Amino acid sequence: MSRIVLEGLEFHAHHGVFETEAALGARFVVDVELHYPFAGIPDELDAAVNYAAVYAAVQEEVTGQRHDLIEVLADRIARRVLRDQPKLTRVTVRVHKPFAPLPGIFRDVRAELDLSRGDL
Repeated sequence: MSRIVLEGLEFHAHHGVFETEAALGARFVVDVELHYPFAGIPDELDAAVNYAAVYAAVQEEVTGQRHDLIEVLADRIARRVLRDQPKLTRVTVRVHKPFAPLPGIFRDVRAELDLSRGDL
């Protein structure tokens, strides 16, 4: 299976369970893998998944509504992208929260979800 990858989409948003997260917001990074069979398709946008439209959908989901959990945000993004892009057979979404309010030193916290069209 072939795939298109949108990696490192960064947004300022207000997700999290703490009041300070709601008030101040933080940086969230999203990766989206778009799985569909594109080998041999014609060189026309209508034959492909429009990843500019996918970017816009991700941006709207991340910045539009606040969620306590990044797991819920990953689910919302995955379901929206699958609904909006009928050529997709599967989507993988990773929502990174690199500045999660944890007491230790860490590189990243992320929620990852892999959904197929049949999961809708």
